[in-house]
Amino acid sequence: MENMWIPTIEVESASGTREISLATRHFMNRRIFISGEITENTANSFISQLMYLEQESSEPVTIYINSPGGQVNAGMVIYDAVQGSRIPINMLCTGMAASMAAVILAGGQPGRRYILKHSKVMIHEPLISQGVGGSATSIQNISESILETKHMVNEILAWHTGRKVDEINKATAYDNYMNAAEAVDFGICDQISKDLFLRA
Repeated sequence: MENMWIPTIEVESASGTREISLATRHFMNRRIFISGEITENTANSFISQLMYLEQESSEPVTIYINSPGGQVNAGMVIYDAVQGSRIPINMLCTGMAASMAAVILAGGQPGRRYILKHSKVMIHEPLISQGVGGSATSIQNISESILETKHMVNEILAWHTGRKVDEINKATAYDNYMNAAEAVDFGICDQISKDLFLRA
């Protein structure tokens, strides 16, 4: 794994000047980032951050999403955390919200789901990430599990977009890319934003 350079900034306090990471500064300003592949680690980190911010204040939190998606189970952990939150949460798609990232974006609080003008959204059916092998019964069980996951995810998308499940089934039958205007029209987002700083 490559070492990532994390920018630092200097912060003045009563005890003098100290250096902190920019990521820490964003977190102090109630901003959480979902970037890269969504994994168990992503979900655990997200829950930890959201829990802390909820305990600290009832002020809005802004979640920035730029992700190709990832593990369905991990994505559902993030989705459930957002659904259960008692504070205002703004969501902003910056770049791409694909697959599970699109489901998380769609599951944001009504009126608080934003997308930058040149960002994109992609929805599709759950994928098999590895080769399937084993007994016929095992393969059947895997198939049934994937179909169950597909039904669950599509019902979630239908609920948050205001569309029928049949419409979502057709829309997710292929890699369905949408530009910002199309994502708003489909109901995954509420509006296009020109501002990275969502304060309301």
